[in-house]
Amino acid sequence: MISIAISSQKGGVGKTTLSINLAHAFARAGVRTLLVDADPQGSVGLSLTRQSRLLSGFYDYLIDPGIPLDRLIVPTRLETFSLVTSGQASDYEAGGGMGAHLARVRAFLRGAAARGFDLCLIDTAAGLFGVTGDVISSSDAIMIPQQAEPLGIRSVPKLLEGLNRLRVMNPRLNVLGVCLTMVQPDLAESAESAEALRQLLPPRMVFNTQIPRDGLFVRASARGLPVGALDDGAGAMTVFDALRVEIEDKLEPVYPTR
Repeated sequence: MISIAISSQKGGVGKTTLSINLAHAFARAGVRTLLVDADPQGSVGLSLTRQSRLLSGFYDYLIDPGIPLDRLIVPTRLETFSLVTSGQASDYEAGGGMGAHLARVRAFLRGAAARGFDLCLIDTAAGLFGVTGDVISSSDAIMIPQQAEPLGIRSVPKLLEGLNRLRVMNPRLNVLGVCLTMVQPDLAESAESAEALRQLLPPRMVFNTQIPRDGLFVRASARGLPVGALDDGAGAMTVFDALRVEIEDKLEPVYPTR
């Protein structure tokens, strides 16, 4: 199983939209995908299942690793797509600083792999500390969504400095790159911010695929669906299919294209 943390230095960059729809894209391609909500806000669960606050989830496991993993895994309408909500204990979060739950995060991932998942996508809380730091330190790879706005772009160098520090704990961490989100090509500031990021980082560090700002994502979330499950969502879903292909290429030969 390949585990990918989806993390950012700041909130509000479209992490959850990216996580949900990318997981759906992999699952539609036949990859057995587990989407884990490791953000205490529980946005993934609230977007996809209205009973998410009643379910045990990731933070419950961190507090009590004796909980059987099968109790946490929630199936969806798509056979290859399952999720784990943040859980009831996310209201309190798991106490302790970074490293406090490293062993339990790694045990969680081993358990997911043992259940036959090919891919685990983990939507984390913003920042590189606490549980998020433990998730990144336990994952095979990380991708970084970044909103195409001037203020957001300025935070990227700081994020990359933090990732270099985390590589001490996880030398095998594969930084897949930065994915631009909420892009508005017709807005000069958005387009200029996207271009500035591409100038700032090496080409391999920025995904070619960009996620546009699209009202379909809001409508899909309101209905508890990935955008590709909407009747008129096929066009928007092609963006995430393209992103999936880019990720598979970056992960080869560890994770061959299907």
